[in-house]
Amino acid sequence: MSPEEKLAELGLALPEVVTPLASYVPAVRTGDYVYTSGQIPMVDGKLVATGKVGAEVSAEEARDLARTCALNALAAVASVAGGLSNVVRIVKVVGFVASTPDFTGHPQVVNGASELLGEVFGEAGRHARSAVGVAVLPLDAPVEVELIAEVR
Repeated sequence: MSPEEKLAELGLALPEVVTPLASYVPAVRTGDYVYTSGQIPMVDGKLVATGKVGAEVSAEEARDLARTCALNALAAVASVAGGLSNVVRIVKVVGFVASTPDFTGHPQVVNGASELLGEVFGEAGRHARSAVGVAVLPLDAPVEVELIAEVR
């Protein structure tokens, strides 16, 4: 089953690539790798949540938002790789979580992205990862995710 078919089985589809907020591109391919820019939880051109995890945004909501970020990152990968079927494996994920100073559940939030990648790519979706707490993200987004994928 192709990654696109797995997404459809999950009730998902690749969205349009999110328009950059500043002077950068959504993804760059160099050799056999695609590097995405950080993706925030945009749906249909709108940021779906704002605020800090541990205050305005619950950990559970943030986990779902990280999943949205990963889906946006996959759209960016597909746009320069000729589709998700050309992804060999997900190599690395970096998740940023804008949170209150006492929030420590960053890994569980970023699991939303990691689990989606596992569902779509199986073993090839297992990756190295960092989950980083930050004070604020662009547009006051609660979560941002970037990834590196190996491609054919």
